[in-house]
Amino acid sequence: MKELEVLVGLVLGAVLLAAAARRVGAPYPVFLALGGAILAFVPGAPSFSVLPEVALALFVAPVLLDAAYDASPRDLRDNWAAVTGLVVCAVGFTTIAVALVARALIPGLPWAPAIALGAVVAPPDAAAATAVLRPLRPPHRILTVLEGESLLNDASALLIYRLAVGAVAANGFSIGAVAPTFLLAVAGSLVVGPVLGWVSLRLTNRVRDVPTAVILQFVTTFGVWILADSIGLSGVLTMVCFAITVARTAPARTPARIRVPSYAVWDTVVFLLNVLAFIFIGLQIRPILASLDPAARGRYFAVAGAVLLTVIVVRLAWCMSFNAVIRWRDRRHGFHPPRPMLRPTVGSGLIISWAGMRGIVTLAAAMALPDAFPFRDLIVLTAFSVVLGTLALQGLTLKPLLRRLDLRDDDPIGHEVSAARERALRAGLARFEHDGSAVAEAVRQEFIAHLGSVDANPEEGNARRLAHGDIHRLALQAARQAVLAMRASDEIGDDAFHQMEEELDWIEMAGGGGTEEAGREI
Repeated sequence: MKELEVLVGLVLGAVLLAAAARRVGAPYPVFLALGGAILAFVPGAPSFSVLPEVALALFVAPVLLDAAYDASPRDLRDNWAAVTGLVVCAVGFTTIAVALVARALIPGLPWAPAIALGAVVAPPDAAAATAVLRPLRPPHRILTVLEGESLLNDASALLIYRLAVGAVAANGFSIGAVAPTFLLAVAGSLVVGPVLGWVSLRLTNRVRDVPTAVILQFVTTFGVWILADSIGLSGVLTMVCFAITVARTAPARTPARIRVPSYAVWDTVVFLLNVLAFIFIGLQIRPILASLDPAARGRYFAVAGAVLLTVIVVRLAWCMSFNAVIRWRDRRHGFHPPRPMLRPTVGSGLIISWAGMRGIVTLAAAMALPDAFPFRDLIVLTAFSVVLGTLALQGLTLKPLLRRLDLRDDDPIGHEVSAARERALRAGLARFEHDGSAVAEAVRQEFIAHLGSVDANPEEGNARRLAHGDIHRLALQAARQAVLAMRASDEIGDDAFHQMEEELDWIEMAGGGGTEEAGREI
């Protein structure tokens, strides 16, 4: 029972910290990491540890699949240069720069452990950045670039990390020896991910029981990660390819009665994993410090501080240099995007530069190193310092920076939603345009109320939907009160009550009744 009490206590504390962070407008990953670090030094505080290889699968796989499922391949193609630069160049330059700085401060540090250190601290964690940015509604292009980076930068960094760890085990590093392995891992992931997505859809296509469908989704997610890791592929890249493949096919095959509850479960689980991951980061400070040789602490902390500064400066230098080249190209040849988007500016470059907080992948990769790995204590301490330092420094200042720069676009997503709403309404009404029955007229009015009038302008359509929502909500409240009163007076039993409750819930969902409350947080 002791372990269960600790876990429940940590979950409760993490949720309360996340709620407090939202109350004051701070990013919840910062509060969770700092709260965990403070808790780690409280006498008698609980300890919470997870095997590093389990941590990567547990905390990364579901979160990565959730992000990749929502990713837009079209928007990623539109911003391929910026995303590729961050995934390949920024990660590569950060790895090299960190290795050089670490070797300069500790001359006895071999190249392979130095490169492993660089790969560990190279990939930012977009969960922290998007937690800060998304509520502020930044330009869509900035979110697209950051979310696209988060899908793939872990793959490039962990591939370098794996090669460096293998070089230590083999007592040497040779480009000719590792290149085939590297290319096979990338190519294999690009093939295996889509194949597993196709197989998964074929196997689960006939499942119509909601709990079974949701459980199979999680089992498949972890199964894809485990399989990719066991055959030497990139778990990150395989998962991204798998999720994108599923996302392009599943919406047409999955009924709403499965999709709606599964989305709710995934939102809850991903949030729970995020809060546990960041509080887990903070809790590691005590065991990390306990494992250090007291004589080496001062020098190791100096290296950690220098590496923290290096990762921030290298990302800033790369992003602003890339941004300057893009702006020069646009001035010379004009800005001709395939669809409306924010024009690259100095401000957009600064936001992307400053959104480089590190997270659970960095710490889990460091702690996954074998106990006998050279300078393991230095790598683990540095990884923790970079994670906590970037979360505190950049996480707490990113929001004021965005507000100061006041970056805005023309709401391209809003325009696309309006166009899709009109197209959907026209298609729906066309299916029974010659049917003059009372039932058809009722369905026609319901569609128009939800999706807006074909002939109305956007303001009139929004006004119509708001009016419909108000009437719908008041009627539904009266219906619920009537059913509650019948149960209270014993006119109906609980079996009938719960059946009616479910029917009214579906009516509320159909009327959009959950949208207003969905944005409210504790």
